[in-house]
Amino acid sequence: MILLHGLFGSLSNWNGVIRYFENRFNIIVPQLPLYEKYKGDTLEYLMEFLDNLITSGNLQNPILIGNSLGGHLAIRYAHRYPQKVSKLVLTGSSGLYENTQFGSFLKRGNRKYIHERVAYTFYDPAIATDELVDEVMRVTTDNYKCLCAIKAAKSAQRDNVAARLPEISTPVLLIWGNDDRITPPEVAVEFKSLLPKSQLIMLNQCGHAPMMEKPDEFNKGLEPFITV
Repeated sequence: MILLHGLFGSLSNWNGVIRYFENRFNIIVPQLPLYEKYKGDTLEYLMEFLDNLITSGNLQNPILIGNSLGGHLAIRYAHRYPQKVSKLVLTGSSGLYENTQFGSFLKRGNRKYIHERVAYTFYDPAIATDELVDEVMRVTTDNYKCLCAIKAAKSAQRDNVAARLPEISTPVLLIWGNDDRITPPEVAVEFKSLLPKSQLIMLNQCGHAPMMEKPDEFNKGLEPFITV
């Protein structure tokens, strides 16, 4: 099981999934190299990184689980290398539509503003802890990292996957928040309509990161799909 975080996400976003499945699955949570120096398109670079991870680790039939940009990466990888992926799980994935108006570049060092934008990610603003805000602040206040984040966001915006989705034969589970304001519920419905082998679970009172906000419900929906 490979867990792929989003643009402003971190490895800790998957703690609930790791604790629930760690005794049954080999779980890999890579830190996506969003802030390394590289040339070309971000998604292409991330796909190369993911392929190197799978190939060098001799990982057989991994399940890719991705949130936001991580979901977008999983879609592109499964489309290019269908023989290397057994199942795909998408939650709040970009690739069709994403509200990426993270805010004014001039306000990127304003902690109150960043806190508001992080809270906007969730149905329950209390999920936006000081620790999460600190993680985002470390990116937005670093000129180089901030430019990398902007580059990654633009890469995702340019890459609409609608035409590729009908060609994906991998079984797909979509787990979505009914109150997702970044990739709204209608995005999940469109994903389901375009993916040939897909099923959709909607979680109430839940925003853009269901595995963080509703970990028990997320795992309950995920378990039968990946253990069959």
